[in-house]
Amino acid sequence: MSITADARIPTVDVIRPFQVESAGLRGRFVRLGPIASTILSRHDYPPPVSRLLGEALVLTATFAAALKFDGVFTLQMRGDGPVSLLVADYVSAEGKPGAIRGYAQFDAARLQLALAGGATPSVPRLLGNGQLVFTVDQGVKDRYQAIVALDGATMADCAHAYFRDSEQIDTTIRVAAGLGPGGEWRAGCLMVQRLPEAHRGPTAEEDWRRVAVLAQSLSERELLDDALEPDALLWRVFHEEGVRVYTPVELEVGCRCTRERVEKVLGSFPRGEIAEMAVDGRITVNCQFCNRAFEFDPEAIPS
Repeated sequence: MSITADARIPTVDVIRPFQVESAGLRGRFVRLGPIASTILSRHDYPPPVSRLLGEALVLTATFAAALKFDGVFTLQMRGDGPVSLLVADYVSAEGKPGAIRGYAQFDAARLQLALAGGATPSVPRLLGNGQLVFTVDQGVKDRYQAIVALDGATMADCAHAYFRDSEQIDTTIRVAAGLGPGGEWRAGCLMVQRLPEAHRGPTAEEDWRRVAVLAQSLSERELLDDALEPDALLWRVFHEEGVRVYTPVELEVGCRCTRERVEKVLGSFPRGEIAEMAVDGRITVNCQFCNRAFEFDPEAIPS
């Protein structure tokens, strides 16, 4: 069957689920526009760090969209390299847009040294040895976490290794993040998976390899080009196979910090420690995600 671009579907900040008809394979296409720019512009990240975090943000939305849950999906990458931590999370709630946020921690001096001479900003060079951690949190009694070693030169390589070794699900992923013509950040991801219930006929292996090659043929420009509608992109890649699209999920920036929440955390500390946190009679707390600053009078913090 064919699909045509639907003007009602946003070209950015959207998840478009789909199925490759001939092989019964499921997938997700995600492209971030203003969301990526908003999150990445809140901090003074060097371009290689912004690109890495942009890829983490779009991968988080892609992975979370493949799950059926109400709660928080978190992706963390921790390492001993110049970039010590990447965090991105996605909040899913029925009837609401998916909410995304993220941040990175890095050592500027070590990063400059690691990329001296035009070295490729690969995952091993930026993050070093470390772990990839996925967490699904649906409440106190329903929490799942997977931890694997970082394995691969790129973010996509690390994701492939996780699905191959931990989930044992055939998965192909194409991911990119970069600057648009106006200097705004964009990120895009295409993921196709062969789930356990997928077609397993005599041509199943051949079908899978063919679809995986088609998915990997997608260029970085196509992933990031917000003039190319998601449905038109999927038709361009999979038209010979037949592709069916499903209800899209719109996305939004979703930092959950509030003054009340920060005050409650501060109030859990002993009064002596609260007093030690003060500088010139005030306590200032910055949210690592949105970089918003909250200022408090230590004497007014309730115990």
